[in-house]
Amino acid sequence: MNKDRMEGGVRHLRGRVKTAAGALRGQPGRQVEGAYDQAAGAAQYAYGRARETAHDLRREGEHLYEEGRDRARSLAEEARSRGEAFADEAVRHGRHVRSRAEHHGREIARRADENRTTTLALVAAVAFGLGWLMRSSDRS
Repeated sequence: MNKDRMEGGVRHLRGRVKTAAGALRGQPGRQVEGAYDQAAGAAQYAYGRARETAHDLRREGEHLYEEGRDRARSLAEEARSRGEAFADEAVRHGRHVRSRAEHHGREIARRADENRTTTLALVAAVAFGLGWLMRSSDRS
């Protein structure tokens, strides 16, 4: 409870006492003065509550901001970590694929070297077929 709420409550109470005392003694001036103190006390009390509410909202807002900032940092770190893991996995997979391609390429080259006649015949047949296909499309 802040100072304004405390003083406003006391002033409001004092105003009620003045109003009651003015009514008992038949003093309208004192009643008006009491009503004024009551209203002023209620206003000061309401102001104090509004200040506390604003302070609480500000504190909650700061807390939410910090929580959001921490969560964003956490998500960014997680994204960076996952990205690095994904990149590492992609590099490993790429190296594996390259290794397999080199192995298969060497195997094909070895077989072609062992079977030179068959390889030469295949190359010649493919070249002839491509030439024939290209020649047919030129006549159309």
